[in-house]
Amino acid sequence: MNGVALVVGVGPGLGGAIARRFAREGFRVALFARSSGFINELARELSSAGERSMALVADAGEPEQLSSAIRKVRAELGPISVLVHNASASSGDGLIGTSAAEFEATWRIAALGAFVCARETAPDMIAAGSGAMVFTGATSSVRGGGWLAFSSAKFALRGLVQSLARELWPQGIHVAHVVVDGIIGPSGTAESDEPTLQPDRMADAYFQLAQQDRSAWTLELDLRPHRERFFE
Repeated sequence: MNGVALVVGVGPGLGGAIARRFAREGFRVALFARSSGFINELARELSSAGERSMALVADAGEPEQLSSAIRKVRAELGPISVLVHNASASSGDGLIGTSAAEFEATWRIAALGAFVCARETAPDMIAAGSGAMVFTGATSSVRGGGWLAFSSAKFALRGLVQSLARELWPQGIHVAHVVVDGIIGPSGTAESDEPTLQPDRMADAYFQLAQQDRSAWTLELDLRPHRERFFE
């Protein structure tokens, strides 16, 4: 066993692929999502393959739900050694078309939820003297435009990750931010005329980040299909 990996924001695309990747390497995997359907199905799939996992419903924008679920993971699977925060949401339509409630809800999921997950899992990693936290960003993390609430939240997440990396590296904890610069396609599909990111190959990159030797840690990784224009 290689420890416990917590994946927050698990769906049939990238989140599911990340969970499967860590499970294949012997990690006990905890799956968080706002609804139970897919994560329950995935937990059964992993269990049938001999991998220990658990699925918990938790809204990434609700701190108490996250904290409670993380305590359950620790009690059931053990101390958490890897956190992957993959949750995000977007609502509203520009300045006039976005309400304060929509703006706040987007920020709570992308930034506040990431903070809560990091705060709740860091003690396990500090005690172990090692660990990894990987956070999913987007093109909107580095350039504004288009989705106002989403971009603001992703900018906040990126700032959080940069601060966490500087605070936690002396404790042996690797913190990384992944800029997803492209459209994520379905898992297991062949390359099409439209450039899309393949979730299983993205999951390989996430796993490699979490396993990097501390002599050569990556703070930020850009992922894009080979024909995608850079930040356009």
